[in-house]
Amino acid sequence: MGLHDVMRRALEDHDVVTCRRLWQHVAPNMPQPKSDEEAEITMHHACTQASNVRFKSRAYSHYWLQERCYPSGLPDYLKPRAERIYPKIVDGVGLAVLTSIPEIEKVVLGAMENVVLEHYADNNKDVPLIRKRLVEAKDKAIKKLVG
Repeated sequence: MGLHDVMRRALEDHDVVTCRRLWQHVAPNMPQPKSDEEAEITMHHACTQASNVRFKSRAYSHYWLQERCYPSGLPDYLKPRAERIYPKIVDGVGLAVLTSIPEIEKVVLGAMENVVLEHYADNNKDVPLIRKRLVEAKDKAIKKLVG
């Protein structure tokens, strides 16, 4: 098996160690990744660009890079297909207040929204905790309004 085949297989398997060793062997005078993280990013980017790599591996590398806010080398015409295999997962929170008094609705929704924004700003997506804090915020806002 030639070096070309070894590199293709390492890209398809997302084998950072083999990719690093092979790059060091075939291009010792070229810049080398300074860390495993940098090597992994480079490997995934190379995988998205390699037309001889299985599409599923290219799609996964595209997803991996996009998830971490790195640019993907996947051609534009393949991106929709890749995103069907690995769709983007988006969080959502629904808030509702049932009242006929618009002023109360606005204040209570604002208090509940602040709880969600605070948790998401801290990257804390613990649903039971957020739910508990939402009830507390709602009760506190109503008590403050009603007295």
